[in-house]
Amino acid sequence: MRLFSVLIALLVAGVLYLLVFERPTLLAFAGQDAPASAAAEAEETEGEHRVSVVALKSRARDIDSAVLLRGRTEAARQVSVAAETTGRIVSPPLRKGAFVNEGQLLCELDPGTREAQLAEAEARLSEAKARGPEAEARVAEAEARLNEAEINDNAASKLSQGGFASQTRVAATEAAVESARAALQAAKSGMESAASGVQSATAAVAAATREIEKLKIHAPFAGLLETDTAELGTLMQPGALCATILQLDPIKLVGYVPEVQVDRVQVGAPAGARLATGREVQGRVTFLSRASDPATRTFRTEIDVANADLAIRDGQTVEIMIAAEGRTAHLLPQSALTLNDEGDLGVRVVAEGEVARFASVSVVRDTPEGVWLAGLPDEVAVIVTGQEYVSDGVPLAVTWKDAGQ
Repeated sequence: MRLFSVLIALLVAGVLYLLVFERPTLLAFAGQDAPASAAAEAEETEGEHRVSVVALKSRARDIDSAVLLRGRTEAARQVSVAAETTGRIVSPPLRKGAFVNEGQLLCELDPGTREAQLAEAEARLSEAKARGPEAEARVAEAEARLNEAEINDNAASKLSQGGFASQTRVAATEAAVESARAALQAAKSGMESAASGVQSATAAVAAATREIEKLKIHAPFAGLLETDTAELGTLMQPGALCATILQLDPIKLVGYVPEVQVDRVQVGAPAGARLATGREVQGRVTFLSRASDPATRTFRTEIDVANADLAIRDGQTVEIMIAAEGRTAHLLPQSALTLNDEGDLGVRVVAEGEVARFASVSVVRDTPEGVWLAGLPDEVAVIVTGQEYVSDGVPLAVTWKDAGQ
């Protein structure tokens, strides 16, 4: 029994030796072509080093390269009209949603004693103006006395030189001249004081008039009331809200342009938009910010759109398309996008010799069918499946995908 087991073990060992170390001889003895088998094995071994991927052949196409944004509608103007003085509302309120014209009365306050203050200021102005001619007359009288005193002084001085007048008379005439000059200066000061009184009274009249004007609050422009005007009997203080007015015609469409596309947007460019309700509108770009938002690095842009029927409201979501110069691009699945080691956005392509290569791209437009990419040759084979498992120079086993799939 033991001898039989030893024979079996020797037989198995001999077969293994032939299969491992003498395989070509064994295959030749069996009538097979050893070199062909070796070539097949080598080919199989080589195939194991190629990475299987799925690629798509793409040809560039011309597209209307519009800049797509998502934004909102915004009133052309919005203002909160506030009181500038104190008083109780004496006018009936206007209800929110009402349309008001420019200059229409919104709120009226109780005048109180303001009319009496205006009358008092006007009376003081009349009194101050009446003092003007009197002050001018005093100046003329003082100038005449000064002229007379100077003549007397001149005569006394000449008589004194001839011995016909005493020194006492000369001194008296000189004193009279100085007194007349002082009187003239006082008269001129009185006239200036009268002029200052007129100016002060005029300012008081203007202030009282302006205070009365503040009692009536008017609409600064035509628009819709977003709030009720102040209720009858409400005590208003300076800064208290009378009403909020919106101007919706024209209405602004506001969006934010990424910095990579800001050079493609021009003021005056035509633009179209679709509201969340499905309504489509058209307008033109009227503003493009020169400073970016510090948080998002995007630039505010505004588009004016006619809204005569006031159907477009403030704050609605809107998709904006701004016309820009056309360009060529490839339509590829969004899943084909990848990043290289430097973080650049691009795709992996099948290069000559069926090896992988990275190509940088820029996104032109994102659509439900895929993304339009620029920066690739007119004809290119893009890896759409397996691009994350290869790097530059890796051999590929390519399975081609039909563009319609």
